[in-house]
Amino acid sequence: MSFKAPKGLYVPLVTPFNEDESINFESYKKVIDYVIEGGMDGVLIGGTTGEYHMMSLEERKELIKKGCEIVNGRVQIGAGTGMNTAKDTIEFTNFAADCGADYALVLPPYYHQTTEEGIYEFFKEIGEKSKIGIIVYHTPGGTNVEMSPELCKRIAELKGIVAIKETIDETHTAQTYMLTKDIPDFAVMEANEPLLLPSYAIGIDAAFSIIFNLLPKEMRELYDLVFEKNDIAAARALNEKLAPIFALMEAEPYPGPVKAGLDAIGLPGGPVRKPLVQPTDAMRAAMKAELVKLGYEVK
Repeated sequence: MSFKAPKGLYVPLVTPFNEDESINFESYKKVIDYVIEGGMDGVLIGGTTGEYHMMSLEERKELIKKGCEIVNGRVQIGAGTGMNTAKDTIEFTNFAADCGADYALVLPPYYHQTTEEGIYEFFKEIGEKSKIGIIVYHTPGGTNVEMSPELCKRIAELKGIVAIKETIDETHTAQTYMLTKDIPDFAVMEANEPLLLPSYAIGIDAAFSIIFNLLPKEMRELYDLVFEKNDIAAARALNEKLAPIFALMEAEPYPGPVKAGLDAIGLPGGPVRKPLVQPTDAMRAAMKAELVKLGYEVK
């Protein structure tokens, strides 16, 4: 259990399903083992990429419990525990903590929207009453709730809040980072593949990314080129090489594309749950072509 800021690369894990849409935990272990062996620092269980929003609460709990058992302390664990109310979020977060999670990823209130003060009070209550550190999930494209950099700074100063996952544009992310970089035990985490290198370049040293499921070794190398070797030129060259596959990650509703990529290299991506749609044949062909360019054998 941790109230320290996360650092490094965290995989928002896909959830492999059987054809009947039940969770395939044997396949889940294969994906988890693959990304850990590929050099990832942590995993996120039951995030959007894991299709939590297509699951019952009982399934979400089972996924967290079994996911923690599979990881077995090898890397840090985040769990998607966002609920509509602070009370329910705290209860679910503490369940995840008892299972072995280090962090909880929580959305701001959405749908029936509140004010910035309402968002602040929501995270204040959760941070004060949770057993593990809270990562704020800022994803305006999914929630239609945009939090100003100034609000992000206020929330960052709260007890129990350890990070914000940014899926917004580079200007907002950079402003939020500059406002919060000196707050102890708090991190900004980049989550857009095309913005990983620019974010690393200004000092953001924590990230989530869909593509970490598929290319953990390459993404580890990109990170290390910046933070271990201080070789921006080499990082830029690798980033350019990876850019075409970055573009495929959300060219169709995700996580379909990354699951197609896993299928292509012989790992269990499997189907997505309805009402999401399966990746098209064109997507599968494009994914295979890009993976071949990167040196992978595809099926």
